[in-house]
Amino acid sequence: MNRVLAPGNCYMCVTYFLSVYTASEVYKINFIFPNGDKYDGDCTRTSSGTFERNGVGIHTTPDGIIYTGNWKDDKMNGFGRLEHFSGAVYEGHFKDNMFHGLGTYTFPTGAKYTGNFNENRVEGEGQYTDIQGLEWCGNFHFTAAPGLKLKILM
Repeated sequence: MNRVLAPGNCYMCVTYFLSVYTASEVYKINFIFPNGDKYDGDCTRTSSGTFERNGVGIHTTPDGIIYTGNWKDDKMNGFGRLEHFSGAVYEGHFKDNMFHGLGTYTFPTGAKYTGNFNENRVEGEGQYTDIQGLEWCGNFHFTAAPGLKLKILM
């Protein structure tokens, strides 16, 4: 294991070499950012020599936010799970650090939305389950949901 001081006075432990694909070496690292954030997962070295999160990894913040999932070009991209210290959880697809595609957002109250997201906004077909367990289905458009239908189970 190599422990190095990376640019910006952050510590990084390169634990082992994983594989080579398309001229990029993939490393398993443990990285501590100057603000106390931590990353444990896959990365590649850019042409300028810096490391970028690419592959699968876990990013944690000192205040309790945890992202577990896929990374591309140093951003949350692909499938992942983001847990907030408030108890809110998003599990689904990400694009450039935003909820994008299919996913489920569970509110701290226990209510949840399952459906489509577009750049962090609920957008399109989805289902909202309130804290009483009632399910509302329909099209969602950011803060509006015209024509929602209550799903009645008999």
